Amino acid sequence: MSLKLAATFARRELRGGLRGFRIFLACLALGVAAIAAVGSVRSSIEAGLAREGAALLGGDAEMDFTYRFATKQEKAWMESTATAVSEIVDFRSMAVVGSGDQVERGLTQIKAIDDAYPLVGRVELIPDIPLAQALADRGGVPGAVMERVLMDRLGLSVGDIFRLGTQEFRLAAILAQEPDSAAGGFALGPRTLVRTPSLENSALLAPGTLFSTKYRMIFPANADLAGLEAAARVRFENAGLRWTDARNGAPGVSEFVDRLGAFLVLVGLSGLAVGGVGVSSAVRAYLTGKTSVIATLRTLGADRATIFQTYFLQIGVLSLFGVGLGVALAGLLPLLFAPIIETRLPIPAVFALYPIPLLEAAIYGILTAFLFTLWPLARAEEIRAATLFRDALTKGRTLPAPRYLVVTLATLTLLLALAGWFSGTWWLTLWTAGGITGALVLLSGAAVCIKAISRRGMGLARGHPKLRWALAAISGPREGAISVVLSLGLGLSVLAAVGQIDGNLRNAITGNLPDVAPSYFFVDIQKDQIDGYTARLNNDPAVKRVQSAPMLRGIITRINDQPARDIAGDHWVLQGDRGITYAAAMPKDTRLIAGDWWGEDYSGPPLISFAAEEAEEMGLKIGDSLTVNVLGRDITGTIANFREVDFSTAGIGFILSMNPSALAGAPHSFISTVHADASAEAAILRDLADKYPNITAVRVRDAIDRVAGILSGLAAATSYGAAATLLTGFLVLIGAAAAGTDARVYEAAVLKTLGASRRSILISFALRSALLGLCAGIVALAAGIAGGWAVSAFIMDTDYTVVWPSALLIVVGGTVTTLLAGLAFAWTPINTQPARILRSRE
Repeated sequence: MSLKLAATFARRELRGGLRGFRIFLACLALGVAAIAAVGSVRSSIEAGLAREGAALLGGDAEMDFTYRFATKQEKAWMESTATAVSEIVDFRSMAVVGSGDQVERGLTQIKAIDDAYPLVGRVELIPDIPLAQALADRGGVPGAVMERVLMDRLGLSVGDIFRLGTQEFRLAAILAQEPDSAAGGFALGPRTLVRTPSLENSALLAPGTLFSTKYRMIFPANADLAGLEAAARVRFENAGLRWTDARNGAPGVSEFVDRLGAFLVLVGLSGLAVGGVGVSSAVRAYLTGKTSVIATLRTLGADRATIFQTYFLQIGVLSLFGVGLGVALAGLLPLLFAPIIETRLPIPAVFALYPIPLLEAAIYGILTAFLFTLWPLARAEEIRAATLFRDALTKGRTLPAPRYLVVTLATLTLLLALAGWFSGTWWLTLWTAGGITGALVLLSGAAVCIKAISRRGMGLARGHPKLRWALAAISGPREGAISVVLSLGLGLSVLAAVGQIDGNLRNAITGNLPDVAPSYFFVDIQKDQIDGYTARLNNDPAVKRVQSAPMLRGIITRINDQPARDIAGDHWVLQGDRGITYAAAMPKDTRLIAGDWWGEDYSGPPLISFAAEEAEEMGLKIGDSLTVNVLGRDITGTIANFREVDFSTAGIGFILSMNPSALAGAPHSFISTVHADASAEAAILRDLADKYPNITAVRVRDAIDRVAGILSGLAAATSYGAAATLLTGFLVLIGAAAAGTDARVYEAAVLKTLGASRRSILISFALRSALLGLCAGIVALAAGIAGGWAVSAFIMDTDYTVVWPSALLIVVGGTVTTLLAGLAFAWTPINTQPARILRSRE
């Protein structure tokens, strides 16, 4: 028979409407919509970043230097190339209000600007006055503007006086909006704006102070930004500059959006896998109900290919409809909710219809539908006509013909390849695929074991008819235990894994702080201050430990006289400048992994001690040479040893340390960590700040809380994706419960005939639902714990402990969800009339 005839059969089947395929369509549409919506929002943000690149950056391009101002040659090149240049100095310090016992201090991120700032956009102030007027001197006191959160913390009002270092400032206005705030990256404190000349008497920009300078530039229209970048890098190749331009005005934000979007797409793929279970169950249930139709067609001469083509075309059309529905929802919803989303985003977004993410989601949906419908269709064609009249698909062989196995494997490979290509994160794609596969295998095995245990448990349930009926139903072929455990279990597994990862990440940051983290992190301690600083702390019995080290910043530019990136690729150590220190004697807590420390009186060619783990990742070995640019000066040294560096304690950890003579003459300051009793922290801060007002103190607990706040947002985003997966699983669960209604009606009729009450039958139905939900929750918990451990141990490199509150919530949630779904479809069976049902089965 021909494909044309199969199409005719399929068209006639579709005239019967969507009965039996509502859950099929819902699962497919929801999974596709979730992936497409994430992609659409990401594209909207990327379009906003591209359109507002210059505004976000504050100019067409930026040259960034660490610990220094641009040289005359660098400034001359910028002024000759650009039509306008603005200089910004960015650093942290303490804002101080009052004196003596009434003093209040708050950490702030200072942006010192010139008269040209901002080149693009406008600074919004409250009250609405020009920025130049707000920052102008009045009565010999320069003006400043500050974010409201810092004002409230310090108890300041407009017109009040506060200090930065040794300089007094007048708070002239509230800083409501910076045009270039997104390009500033993560800040430990709220923003304060002042003019750079106003800091001359503050002692905050002394040699060695931790600060960076940014030079924003405006170029003529249609300037070649790529060419200008290449020219700047060639001219100042070893000057340690960092270049950013309007092509990607906020690279940190852009990278974050890409990574979070890729992760959420893969969570969405997990949801599609859950939906795929529902799709497979719906197709299987539909074909089971079509046994008489298929048998009639086989009797009339239809061959296997015609049967397969008939239902493949029918389900293919429905799949395209479901995918189209999901794409339409994903295209419409971001536009409808654009005003709400825009108010929650700290960066610009251009909401519109973006075809690429919609097309990607459609491809995911089509491949998933094909993958999960192929096996039921293939099994249907293998069953002989004589067996199609009674439980055809439940008694057929488990695996289809080998050709379908090959097609299934090829489809799965294509789906993974596209997921890796679209998301741009192959390792995360493979981890996700491995996790989903492992969870499906575990859940499938668990479902089979549940049926076997239920069959054996029937004998132990003698004398408890309600429990015995429930176990008999679970072990039977019509209850759909495998579908229930797979659909709900996979959704709960994703949610459990997200909960475990989030809990362990929070524990890694905040859980052990009282034991290992210092109270304060002090920076910008000058050379002539370090002795007095140390004496104050060493004489305090409440101080348990003080660790201080000289601090410089440098960029690794070459490895073995070759460009560093050519040797070590895009390793994070090469992305920007890194902290550098020096030491004559090996520090007390240092543990060497390989090589030897130099002698305390060594004064030969520069030697380097490098972090062992990062060295292994970069392919470094003892004897390799590194060229480091420090304050515009190249220093080439030889790696003498590798040492263990532990960054998890929030203490001092340097990737690179050198012998003292290698850095002789380079201006620098000291950093220090202080472990002290909580009761003494305030006095320590007061004494040191009063004596050394230029020193900046970072309270570690405050910094950790700020990071934890960011993690809360990430956890919320991932939890929303996991919740969509769980919702898909719940829809599949409803489909499984609905598909079993006919079997429950017949079962209830038989039990009523044998004398069972409606109450007993309802309890039996509730028991079977609760038992399946409990089993699905327990198995999902095991899969989630395993997935959380794998991500924590191998991706995030953190310690792992089971977060039991989240874990137990998963088990309870699985039990309650399945119970509610089962009870929702229990009323029709328990209210049925046995005579009518049994008569129809004669």
